[in-house]
Amino acid sequence: MSEITQLTIAGEAHLHFAEEICTMMEQAAQQRGTGIAKRSPLYVSAKMLEGKAVIAISNGRPVGFCYIETWGHGMYVANSGLIVHPDFRNTGLARRIKEEIFKLSRKTFPEAKIFGITTSLAVMKINSDLGYKPVTFSELTTDEDFWKGCQSCRNYDILTRTDRSHCLCTGMLYDPDKKPKVEAQKPSKEERWERFKRFMKFEGFKEGADRLRQKIKNKSNNLKSNKSSWLKIPLF
Repeated sequence: MSEITQLTIAGEAHLHFAEEICTMMEQAAQQRGTGIAKRSPLYVSAKMLEGKAVIAISNGRPVGFCYIETWGHGMYVANSGLIVHPDFRNTGLARRIKEEIFKLSRKTFPEAKIFGITTSLAVMKINSDLGYKPVTFSELTTDEDFWKGCQSCRNYDILTRTDRSHCLCTGMLYDPDKKPKVEAQKPSKEERWERFKRFMKFEGFKEGADRLRQKIKNKSNNLKSNKSSWLKIPLF
């Protein structure tokens, strides 16, 4: 297997790869036995010219691809058509492509919600690491053009029978307005050890104990009772 020589935003220089990319998508759909919406070379070429696609190239051939779709007047963005050549699967290339297309989406459409539907557990894991959350289909875009894109999927009948409530795909959504909470940084092992040593030294402990003893003694002197034996009881 050759190394990836280029992972970049697709452009005019990559238009001649459009047909080969579409063939890769169709073959992947047949191998998986699950749905991948078909796209024409013309459609893929348009995404390249718009600067809304990421392509991976090795030895002068395309080995990975993904593109951006927008819905609801830019309120929703989908990272679609993720494909990796069979020779480059399980190499981390899919994650690299997803990370690049995600960054491109955030840069180009910073206010948009980014969503996707997939049957791939690997893609779900990547999406989750990027901040996506599983959601019902009702939380995705209602743009009819998006759902029409599912018509070429072999599982489209399931989607229609359920009134678009669910299918074999899982819906996932990244909402820029719901950024994950930053967890408080845990102290290092060295910091915990230093805290423990300070605790063992009882810093300020003796001084505080002496003040407490004096306070109790002064109060007891004001009492008429001579029964002060309780003071002999060790306090610490």
